[in-house]
Amino acid sequence: MSELTVKGLDLRPSKSAAAALGRRGHDRAMQTAVVVAALLGLALTTVIMGVIGLKDVAHAVGVIGWRGLTTLVLCTAAPLLLLGGAWFLLARDEGLARLPVFIWARLIRDASGELLPLSHVGGFFIGARAAILRGVPSRTAFATSVADVTAELIAQVLFTGLGLAWLAGRLAAGTFRETLMGGAGTGLALSAVAVTGLVIVQRRGGRVAERLAARFFPGVAARTAEISAAIQTIYDSPGRVAGAAVIHLLAWVASGLGSWAALRAAGVEINPFSILALESLVAAVRSAVVVAPMGIGVQEATYAFVGPLFGLGPDLALALSLIKRARDLVIGIPALITWQGMEGARAMGRKAALGSEATN
Repeated sequence: MSELTVKGLDLRPSKSAAAALGRRGHDRAMQTAVVVAALLGLALTTVIMGVIGLKDVAHAVGVIGWRGLTTLVLCTAAPLLLLGGAWFLLARDEGLARLPVFIWARLIRDASGELLPLSHVGGFFIGARAAILRGVPSRTAFATSVADVTAELIAQVLFTGLGLAWLAGRLAAGTFRETLMGGAGTGLALSAVAVTGLVIVQRRGGRVAERLAARFFPGVAARTAEISAAIQTIYDSPGRVAGAAVIHLLAWVASGLGSWAALRAAGVEINPFSILALESLVAAVRSAVVVAPMGIGVQEATYAFVGPLFGLGPDLALALSLIKRARDLVIGIPALITWQGMEGARAMGRKAALGSEATN
């Protein structure tokens, strides 16, 4: 008799129970990985602050201070409106009255990506969910989110290219410049190839996704087909995708100019093109190192080490990164609280409706 049976009773776990245990183990592993990555990021930030000098960093934060933070918060409005507008442009069946919904949902997407221990993929789903809560059909929310992320990646490649071009003009000819620009150029080319492949997969991979869903996840096969068809509809209008990419590029520029305005408000003199280039490289590194939750450590290291190449001291560059973290808290926390309130109200409404049906 098997040791897993007792008096004819089969004590082996069922397939569903085994699958549940597997999912729990996977979730624990993911949670552990996020915690470890966050701790490593915090440790890296602490080391960088120690190398630069805690007093110097604290003084630089004081220099930027409330004026810089206030300016940065106010200047966030322009890129946010542009980002929401780019997303809305891809939702061809939604009326102009829906534009504020996409702006708000984009705010939730960014807030969750910056403040919650999730990757940007998690922010993507939360942003789509926020749009659904405000009445956008689920297939439209997810399909336009996919296309919007792609348009943003296209814009980021262009923005990074502009930053590298400006950096190349600042560096003196020599081995350092050739090595740095060669590696950066290779990375940019690979990014362009990756984005091109992503577009091709979205345009032609829908049927494959539908077949896989029908075979392995029959319960969501119909929804997968709807989203796939919606994505195809978006790409049937390439002008909209191109327009969204252009708007995203303008949003990147507006965000960089917001950082420049914050420094100027604090009395720090620096060329706006240098800040734009710095911001483009920071964004590129953060996108490449997606395993770091909230970009902790990665963002700070990039500002501290790349800032001096554009005439911004490492103390001020690191201070700018920390002030931007404070900006994210000031804007993101109220947004996430609002989103959670809406989720809670919807859940309570469903519970009340089910209770009413049970009573009847």
